[in-house]
Amino acid sequence: MPHRLRLFRLFLTLIPLICIFSACTSTVSQRTKSNAPPAQQVVGTQSTPFFSPGGPVTYVALGASDAVGVGSDIPGAQGYVPLVAAHLPKKSHLINLGISGIQLHEALSQELPLALSTSPNLVTIWLVANDFIGGVTYDQYFHDLNVLLQELHTGTHARIVMANLPDLTRLPAFSHETPAQKAQMLVAIQQWNTQIALLAKQYGVAIVDLFSQGSQITAHPEYVSGDGFHPSPSGYVQLADYFWRVIEGS
Repeated sequence: MPHRLRLFRLFLTLIPLICIFSACTSTVSQRTKSNAPPAQQVVGTQSTPFFSPGGPVTYVALGASDAVGVGSDIPGAQGYVPLVAAHLPKKSHLINLGISGIQLHEALSQELPLALSTSPNLVTIWLVANDFIGGVTYDQYFHDLNVLLQELHTGTHARIVMANLPDLTRLPAFSHETPAQKAQMLVAIQQWNTQIALLAKQYGVAIVDLFSQGSQITAHPEYVSGDGFHPSPSGYVQLADYFWRVIEGS
């Protein structure tokens, strides 16, 4: 009995110490948790959409005759730009800066300043075909493209989506070219598209790859207008769909 009594008294003495130790352990644990960043604040685990779901968007389109809608039945309504804009939330604002026949170097002074002044959420770019077929050199074009993307990257917070070159050799407008000339053109198109992709990656620009998957936009006759170069109304629907898939999925 005396031995059991001593053990009981020792147990009573240890209880306060156990409680104190438990309290200290709990405090340390709480401090450790409070110093750890919450899971949702970990860098790189979340991406910011280019516009809030349901919120209005300011959409600026940089482009040439395709942005205007040349080749459609109703230019200004059937081009790929207004068709892309039709997907945007209500009260969104479209600013179509497309100018028929324009090349990229001219667009730097005629379209880019307006784009920078409008605080866009979304920018689409298709400014390459006129330069490619118009004799602009590779070095000159990509110097200008670097300027364009750098200005948009630093001067806006917009999501930027840009299309490359489709296989132009499939178009009726180039049917007079010899097989050798078409082969040479195809090699050049691929070289331009490679560099377009590199610059796009550098500036975080999403690419609408019109060349891949058999260049559907130029391979299907029903997608080409009567002039043999510009998209037809159904071609613009397809083109807008290509753009929208990238915009929605990026």
